[in-house]
Amino acid sequence: LPTVTVFLSTLTPKFYFALTVTSSFISGLIFVFEWWHFRKYGTSFIEQVSVSHLRPLMGGVESSPPAPAAFSAGENEPSRQNMPECKVWRNPLNLFRGAEYSRYMWVTGKEPLTYYDMNLSAQDHQNFFTCDTDALRPSDTVMQKAWRERNPQARIKAAHQALELNNDCATAYVLLAEEEATTIVDAERYFKQALKAGEMIYRRSQNCHSQSPQHEAQLRRDTNVLVYVKRRLAMCARKLGRIREAVKMMRDLMKEFPLLSMLNIHENLLEALLELQAYADVQAVLAKYDDISLPKSAAICYTAALLKARAVSERFSPETASKRGLSTAEINAVEAIHRAVEFNPHVPKYLLEMKSLVLPPEHILKRGDSEAVAYAFFHLQHWKRIEGALNLLHCTWEGTFRMIPYPLEKGHLFYPYPSCTETADRELLPTFHEVSVYPQKELPFFIHFTAGLCSFSAMLALLTHQFPELMVVFARA
Repeated sequence: LPTVTVFLSTLTPKFYFALTVTSSFISGLIFVFEWWHFRKYGTSFIEQVSVSHLRPLMGGVESSPPAPAAFSAGENEPSRQNMPECKVWRNPLNLFRGAEYSRYMWVTGKEPLTYYDMNLSAQDHQNFFTCDTDALRPSDTVMQKAWRERNPQARIKAAHQALELNNDCATAYVLLAEEEATTIVDAERYFKQALKAGEMIYRRSQNCHSQSPQHEAQLRRDTNVLVYVKRRLAMCARKLGRIREAVKMMRDLMKEFPLLSMLNIHENLLEALLELQAYADVQAVLAKYDDISLPKSAAICYTAALLKARAVSERFSPETASKRGLSTAEINAVEAIHRAVEFNPHVPKYLLEMKSLVLPPEHILKRGDSEAVAYAFFHLQHWKRIEGALNLLHCTWEGTFRMIPYPLEKGHLFYPYPSCTETADRELLPTFHEVSVYPQKELPFFIHFTAGLCSFSAMLALLTHQFPELMVVFARA
């Protein structure tokens, strides 16, 4: 002790200043390295080393997260290369403008659709329902202009003009069903008239489609009209409670036009089968469309998770599971939820009613908030119907989210999460809706600790430089 006292009495203020500057510099380097490691790998390096190496030496047990679902492992690499970053898709279950979107606006006074969303729909209608041979038929010429009109009343007026020129103009009935009909019953009546006219025109186009490229283009257009009308008729039947009829219409449509899988008619079928509680049929549809080569959607991923959760949710208890561990079926359910959350992390808050829903837009961005709104709007009732399913989701989704690779540029089961989804979602969703953004991970403890240590030692160095004598007395004391 006397030696230490003599040693401290001989130290000068310069030594204390150099000591605090050096410690501040070293702690700053540790902080920078910790931050870099977290940004790249999503974990704290110090915490990882202590858990992986020090805890076993001290007699602790390493708790490793469950392995990812084996059925999705092969999706990663091909999807990363082939999937576009921000492709906007037509919402497979989009509502009717006149019978549903307009009714919402009458009641609330709020516009449920954005201009950007309606503009995309206008482009879709021009691509689906027009072709180069429209100039040969006066009614189709009128409808070609009608799809470009911005004013809804102008479009409806043009559709009536087209029907005056040709009572069998299928696209005019389609426009009236979508925008003039104020109830689903009226919409279905218009679509039945469109179906009668569309089938007649389609058969006529089939007979002469090989005569010229113009006739082929006309056949494509007439095919699009016929598929669109049959799909909307099936959706009308679903909304009016004739669910078995709707399922049959969807199945027949998928068999008749198997090459049009990009229209995602199977998502309409999944929702209708869930309403019937035909879970074996739902599993059969998933087995066909939940394939590595096909693009995923929230409907596919979360429906697969719902079926897995259904097997264990009724008897699931977090306390019991923590004591005895997870069974094989529970692990499968948790892995399915992990897979779904990684694909679209916005859905759980809507299913758990932590965020309020709005009417889904006519277009969605896969993995974005718009897709989450569209999925939860139609599927929340199916999750509520299965006892304990939402409880299992509530107990597991936050924990599984922590296992998702970080930052956004990384992906584990799927291609990396697109960074542009927030901007696109803000254009698709109404302004009064609070857009959900990609959940950010909390900073680890050691980043806060090293930042505090660096700041504290830097402050000591500054005080030692400004008040050397006082800081020497303080250090000796």
